[in-house]
Amino acid sequence: MGYNRDDILHFVRELKIKFIRLQFADVLGISKNVAIPVQQLEKALDGELMFDGSSIEGFVRIEESDMYLRPDPNTFAIFPWNTHKGGAEARLICDIHNSDGTPFSGCPRNTLRRAIADAASMGYEMNAGPEAEFFMFLKDEHGRATTITHDRGSYFDLMPVDLGEAARRDMVLTLQEMGFEVEASHHEVAPGQHEIAFKYADALTTADNIATFKLVVRTIAMQHNLHATFMPKPVFGIAGSGMHTHQSLFKDGNNVFYDENNESMLSDTARYYIGGMIKHIKGFTAVTNPLVNSYKRLVPGYEAPVYIAWSERNRSPLIRIPARRGIGTRIELRNPDPSCNPYLALAVTLQAGLDGIRNKITPPEPVNQNIYDMSEAERQELGIETLPLTLGNALEELKKDELVRKALGEHIYNRFLDAKTIEWNTYRTQVHQWEVENYLTVF
Repeated sequence: MGYNRDDILHFVRELKIKFIRLQFADVLGISKNVAIPVQQLEKALDGELMFDGSSIEGFVRIEESDMYLRPDPNTFAIFPWNTHKGGAEARLICDIHNSDGTPFSGCPRNTLRRAIADAASMGYEMNAGPEAEFFMFLKDEHGRATTITHDRGSYFDLMPVDLGEAARRDMVLTLQEMGFEVEASHHEVAPGQHEIAFKYADALTTADNIATFKLVVRTIAMQHNLHATFMPKPVFGIAGSGMHTHQSLFKDGNNVFYDENNESMLSDTARYYIGGMIKHIKGFTAVTNPLVNSYKRLVPGYEAPVYIAWSERNRSPLIRIPARRGIGTRIELRNPDPSCNPYLALAVTLQAGLDGIRNKITPPEPVNQNIYDMSEAERQELGIETLPLTLGNALEELKKDELVRKALGEHIYNRFLDAKTIEWNTYRTQVHQWEVENYLTVF
């Protein structure tokens, strides 16, 4: 957008904005914010506003707690849902800096900035476009979320079957008011499941957009007395929610994944990028699929991408090459889910692809058959492996991958690993209702 300090101060005066929310993400990708009255805005824009970092998951110890919020002027946006109440609010997304003014290594946005800088040192700029799916459920009489769906719709259905259509329409309108270019919105395959796709952008803008998208979806759902969730697999027996992520690299304004003289018009650079992703996919799965619940989605039978392969012709492998060529040539990574931290997910996938380019990692041959229909023996014969089966497996793979560790940086790597190890150990030591129902009276 190209806003600067003076632009923002002008907008705030003209639109009579009363409060500014300074937004940032913790290590787990949960959006946080500090609300300030508009009188504090100039101080914030000058990078002089401090906050207590020790209160944020995965940031710092209490003795290191003073940190600066540095707003990015390009992220200025007005929240449309408050403008009619006489107390309009806007937001700025912030980078976190240490008390000495240096970028904080535990800030996920700074982590993505480092990856973008590495790509720039090779002459590349990454564009990314997400397809984030979500569910909308009814609330009970106490206002608590249930897993009861509000409709019995399926893929591309309309009203009256899709009772979430009105909520989804308002989400689209709100996103458009906030500057999003929404390309499509539709009901997904499962009852209560939806998707809103917005236009690709550079990697940092896309990560910011994902964070904003989640906030808008939850807020508008609440206004319709529904609960929106980005939990990957909230209901057994139906499809889960993914966040397929389209990626491409540009150099001097040209898409370097496209080569009209190469096989399938896919450049060697694109193939090496795919090779790097396949090499590191197990290592970064804990980042792109960070919950215990993520691995309930990554199972055969629900069109989830569990097999490590790539293809130009079908949707069963992990990496798909959409048909469009020229400026639209891109790869589609299909395993991420919308519970991931978008800054970290884009950082590790970009670094994996760059590693492939640097080291000219040739990917295996594309698999153009339907992998879902193959037997295990057929998959083994083709050398097709599977993603980690549990969060515990994924964390073990993360520990083995030095490139992913370096991409995250030591601070985030250690905090992320600690938090997720606790999550996994807590889950695996619980006795779950399924066990009680199946074992209690049998053994």
